[in-house]
Amino acid sequence: MSDAPRVLVTGAAGTIGRALVTALVDEVRAGRVGAVVGTDVRDFPAARPAELTWVPHDVRQEGLARILSAHRITVVVHLAAIVTPGPRSTRAFEYDVDVNGSRRVLDACVAARVRRLVVTSSGAAYGYHPDHPPRIPESWPIRGNEAFAYSHHKRLVEEMLAAARAEQPGLEQVIFRVGPVIGPSVNNQITALFERARLLAIRGADAPFAFIHEADVIRCLVRAVSSPVTGIFNLSGDGALTLEEIAQLLGKRTLVLPAWLLTAALAIAKPLGLSRYGPEQVDFLRYRPVLDNAKLKAEFGFVPAMDSRAAFLTWRDARR
Repeated sequence: MSDAPRVLVTGAAGTIGRALVTALVDEVRAGRVGAVVGTDVRDFPAARPAELTWVPHDVRQEGLARILSAHRITVVVHLAAIVTPGPRSTRAFEYDVDVNGSRRVLDACVAARVRRLVVTSSGAAYGYHPDHPPRIPESWPIRGNEAFAYSHHKRLVEEMLAAARAEQPGLEQVIFRVGPVIGPSVNNQITALFERARLLAIRGADAPFAFIHEADVIRCLVRAVSSPVTGIFNLSGDGALTLEEIAQLLGKRTLVLPAWLLTAALAIAKPLGLSRYGPEQVDFLRYRPVLDNAKLKAEFGFVPAMDSRAAFLTWRDARR
């Protein structure tokens, strides 16, 4: 089909990126997508399908507009971000990838006259605050905490995209505020909490986890490539699990500490190199945003196949 979308994916060597370009290759074979181009600073870590064009590219560098034009790209899916920083990562490096990199992707889309930009933001863009409603709708303000690099950067990127919607109305935008992703291949800062012998909880705090399965994330992104719908959508599964429920499913116990004690302990441990986390982590444990997915289902037309519990169990069973 001559009008089939031609898709470029940034961050295509990551866990979600690899799965997405593989799914898009299937769409090419079915005739629903015209071409798939993957970009990343790393190589594709598997046997590369013949239908996948791989172009090494760092979103911190110029040159993406030329790649988009050369491959006649009509849709960009922007995944590149620092989700789980390495031990030697710096805030400046993460800002350069997350914020400056997103700016370069946005500018390249405008320069190459790309039709649609699909961006994976995060529920972290709402920030970690005590006044969150039990389920956060998309109309809730984004207040990503400056103390959390990822949360703050997602807020800045969304503010940038909001400005672009006014300045560049010809570029369609689909933004997904993704909840905690889980599944058999997921290994990140959140799943690291569940690997502990005892799960750490804050006394008096009951902020649950509303998970989205990795396969549902891929299905939703594939839909966004061809769907005419634009807008901002929370991407989260139905239901939620408290830490106590997660501990029970894992056959573990929780270690419940008062917030003041954990804050003091982390304030001492991080400067000494005994913990990679500082006292700001306490708010992450206390005030997690739980996302309302009603708009995702009603307006975008996507219903996750797994709820939070079913998604979590796929991760648990894979670990076993």
